Amino acid sequence: MSESTVDVLPELKQIVGALLFAAREPLTVARVRKAMIETGNGFGGPYEQYAKASEEQIEGAIAQLQEDLVKAKVGLDVSLVGGAYRLQNDATCGPFVRALLEKNQTMRLSKPALETLAIVAYRQPCLRSEIEEVRGVSVDAVLRKLIDMQLVRVVRRSELPGRPWLFGTTQRFLEHFGINTVDDLPGSAELKRAMPVDESRKSTDTFPEMEDELSAENAMDDLAEDESSDALDEEFQASEQDSAPLADDEDFGEDEEEEL
Repeated sequence: MSESTVDVLPELKQIVGALLFAAREPLTVARVRKAMIETGNGFGGPYEQYAKASEEQIEGAIAQLQEDLVKAKVGLDVSLVGGAYRLQNDATCGPFVRALLEKNQTMRLSKPALETLAIVAYRQPCLRSEIEEVRGVSVDAVLRKLIDMQLVRVVRRSELPGRPWLFGTTQRFLEHFGINTVDDLPGSAELKRAMPVDESRKSTDTFPEMEDELSAENAMDDLAEDESSDALDEEFQASEQDSAPLADDEDFGEDEEEEL
């Protein structure tokens, strides 16, 4: 192996950057390492050294890449969402990216959808009846829309009579709002301090917990606005691993008039 050959081999952070740029979805450290092992074993020779890279070394390369991007001010950064890393545009550059892609009319969730999504996010896994108890209206149509958008999924069946479905959020939900886990969502105490509740919308006599849910909805609305410029806008695509189909025996109607 000649010295000139060694000189042209990329650094670990270069490889990580290329993989994040080419990936259509966030990459875990394990997935990056798998690509390096496959390359090292497949090409052999000087590439074999990459197959020996540890997860700690890869994490260090990701951190170095992020630091270099921030220092260089190239309009890109590395973000950890849903336990995986993605390369995305800087939030401050979002308006220009949307203008270039003609995406200025970004898809936003309606208030009914945000209310339903907030309840699912904070109470998951939860029943449809629990969501309707808080909102006070049928959520059939909105819930189905959220499932179609890959933000909500069927987790499993409840042990209650009739075995109704339990719903939870998806990996797509974490990516859309730019958070690593649902634990990163604001706590109820924080929401009460930061998000005053609209008295005309809550009914504390019947549902005292509604205050937390409406505050959560407002916080998630702000998250949606903040994160809409973080990544290059892409349309939601179907993902079998994130969404389970509704069962035929589940009685989902189309009576709700509120649309996304």
